[in-house]
Amino acid sequence: MRLSSLADYAVVMMSAAARHCGVSGRLNATLLSEETGIPLPTVQKLVSRLSSAGLIESARGTGGGFRLSRPPASISLADIIEAVEGPIAMTACVDEGRHDCLIEEDCRVKPHWNAVNGAVRGALAHVSLASLSAEPIA
Repeated sequence: MRLSSLADYAVVMMSAAARHCGVSGRLNATLLSEETGIPLPTVQKLVSRLSSAGLIESARGTGGGFRLSRPPASISLADIIEAVEGPIAMTACVDEGRHDCLIEEDCRVKPHWNAVNGAVRGALAHVSLASLSAEPIA
Protein backbone atom coordinates (compact mmCIF):
# COMPACT_ATOMS: atom_id res chain seq x y z
CA MET A 1 0.00 0.00 0.00
CA ARG A 2 1.33 3.41 -0.92
CA LEU A 3 -0.12 6.91 -0.57
CA SER A 4 -0.65 8.89 -3.73
CA SER A 5 1.69 11.79 -4.37
CA LEU A 6 -1.17 14.20 -3.69
CA ALA A 7 -1.84 12.68 -0.26
CA ASP A 8 1.87 12.75 0.54
CA TYR A 9 2.10 16.40 -0.55
CA ALA A 10 -0.98 17.26 1.53
CA VAL A 11 0.71 15.84 4.63
CA VAL A 12 3.92 17.79 3.91
CA MET A 13 1.93 20.95 3.25
CA MET A 14 -0.23 20.64 6.38
CA SER A 15 2.88 19.94 8.47
CA ALA A 16 4.47 23.14 7.19
CA ALA A 17 1.24 25.05 7.86
CA ALA A 18 1.20 23.67 11.42
CA ARG A 19 4.72 24.95 12.03
CA HIS A 20 3.48 28.43 11.10
CA CYS A 21 0.33 28.10 13.21
CA GLY A 22 0.13 31.06 15.56
CA VAL A 23 3.30 32.64 14.16
CA SER A 24 1.89 34.45 11.16
CA GLY A 25 -1.88 34.78 10.88
CA ARG A 26 -2.47 33.38 7.42
CA LEU A 27 -0.26 31.62 4.91
CA ASN A 28 -0.42 31.89 1.18
CA ALA A 29 0.08 29.22 -1.45
CA THR A 30 3.22 30.84 -2.84
CA LEU A 31 4.98 30.80 0.54
CA LEU A 32 3.98 27.20 1.14
CA SER A 33 5.14 26.19 -2.33
CA GLU A 34 8.52 27.85 -1.77
CA GLU A 35 8.95 26.33 1.68
CA THR A 36 7.98 22.77 0.75
CA GLY A 37 9.14 22.56 -2.86
CA ILE A 38 5.64 21.44 -3.91
CA PRO A 39 4.66 23.09 -7.23
CA LEU A 40 2.32 26.06 -6.81
CA PRO A 41 -0.54 24.59 -8.89
CA THR A 42 -0.46 21.46 -6.70
CA VAL A 43 -0.52 23.55 -3.51
CA GLN A 44 -3.51 25.48 -4.86
CA LYS A 45 -5.32 22.24 -5.75
CA LEU A 46 -4.65 20.83 -2.28
CA VAL A 47 -5.76 24.04 -0.56
CA SER A 48 -9.10 23.59 -2.30
CA ARG A 49 -9.47 19.95 -1.21
CA LEU A 50 -8.31 20.58 2.35
CA SER A 51 -10.63 23.55 2.61
CA SER A 52 -13.58 21.49 1.34
CA ALA A 53 -12.78 18.89 3.99
CA GLY A 54 -12.80 21.56 6.70
CA LEU A 55 -9.14 21.20 7.62
CA ILE A 56 -8.13 24.69 6.56
CA GLU A 57 -9.96 27.98 6.25
CA SER A 58 -9.19 30.19 3.31
CA ALA A 59 -9.93 33.82 2.53
CA ARG A 60 -9.46 35.65 -0.76
CA GLY A 61 -8.28 39.18 -1.38
CA THR A 62 -6.01 41.53 0.54
CA GLY A 63 -4.92 39.93 3.77
CA GLY A 64 -6.21 36.62 2.46
CA GLY A 65 -4.60 33.25 2.52
CA PHE A 66 -5.36 30.26 4.63
CA ARG A 67 -4.83 28.80 8.08
CA LEU A 68 -5.60 25.59 9.89
CA SER A 69 -9.25 25.37 10.92
CA ARG A 70 -8.36 23.81 14.27
CA PRO A 71 -5.27 23.15 16.39
CA PRO A 72 -2.68 20.77 14.91
CA ALA A 73 -3.18 18.35 17.82
CA SER A 74 -6.79 17.80 16.73
CA ILE A 75 -6.02 17.08 13.06
CA SER A 76 -4.96 13.50 12.35
CA LEU A 77 -3.01 11.91 9.56
CA ALA A 78 -6.22 10.01 8.70
CA ASP A 79 -8.09 13.33 8.36
CA ILE A 80 -5.53 14.62 5.85
CA ILE A 81 -5.36 11.42 3.81
CA GLU A 82 -9.16 11.12 3.64
CA ALA A 83 -9.45 14.77 2.55
CA VAL A 84 -7.38 13.93 -0.52
CA GLU A 85 -8.06 10.24 -1.19
CA GLY A 86 -11.53 9.73 0.25
CA PRO A 87 -12.40 7.15 2.90
CA ILE A 88 -9.63 4.74 3.81
CA ALA A 89 -10.60 1.35 2.41
CA MET A 90 -7.99 -1.38 2.18
CA THR A 91 -10.14 -3.43 -0.21
CA ALA A 92 -13.42 -3.06 -2.08
CA CYS A 93 -14.97 -5.31 0.60
CA VAL A 94 -14.93 -2.49 3.15
CA ASP A 95 -16.20 0.09 0.69
CA GLU A 96 -19.95 0.33 1.40
CA GLY A 97 -22.15 -0.28 -1.59
CA ARG A 98 -19.51 -1.94 -3.77
CA HIS A 99 -20.11 -5.52 -4.74
CA ASP A 100 -17.81 -5.98 -7.70
CA CYS A 101 -15.62 -8.80 -6.39
CA LEU A 102 -15.92 -12.08 -8.26
CA ILE A 103 -15.37 -14.22 -5.14
CA GLU A 104 -17.30 -12.08 -2.64
CA GLU A 105 -20.01 -14.66 -1.86
CA ASP A 106 -17.56 -17.44 -0.99
CA CYS A 107 -14.70 -15.37 0.43
CA ARG A 108 -13.58 -16.48 3.88
CA VAL A 109 -11.37 -13.43 4.37
CA LYS A 110 -14.04 -10.80 3.72
CA PRO A 111 -15.44 -10.87 7.28
CA HIS A 112 -11.97 -9.91 8.59
CA TRP A 113 -11.26 -6.95 6.30
CA ASN A 114 -13.29 -4.50 8.39
CA ALA A 115 -11.07 -5.25 11.41
CA VAL A 116 -7.92 -4.83 9.32
CA ASN A 117 -9.24 -1.63 7.78
CA GLY A 118 -10.19 -0.30 11.22
CA ALA A 119 -6.71 -1.04 12.56
CA VAL A 120 -5.02 0.81 9.71
CA ARG A 121 -7.37 3.78 9.95
CA GLY A 122 -7.01 3.77 13.74
CA ALA A 123 -3.22 3.86 13.49
CA LEU A 124 -3.40 6.83 11.09
CA ALA A 125 -5.96 8.56 13.32
CA HIS A 126 -3.58 8.35 16.29
CA VAL A 127 -0.87 10.35 14.50
CA SER A 128 -1.57 14.05 15.00
CA LEU A 129 -0.49 16.89 12.78
CA ALA A 130 1.20 18.35 15.87
CA SER A 131 3.46 15.32 16.12
CA LEU A 132 4.23 15.42 12.39
CA SER A 133 5.22 19.06 12.54
CA ALA A 134 7.40 18.76 15.65
CA GLU A 135 11.17 18.79 15.37
CA PRO A 136 12.48 15.21 15.13
CA ILE A 137 14.28 13.91 18.20
CA ALA A 138 17.93 13.22 17.42
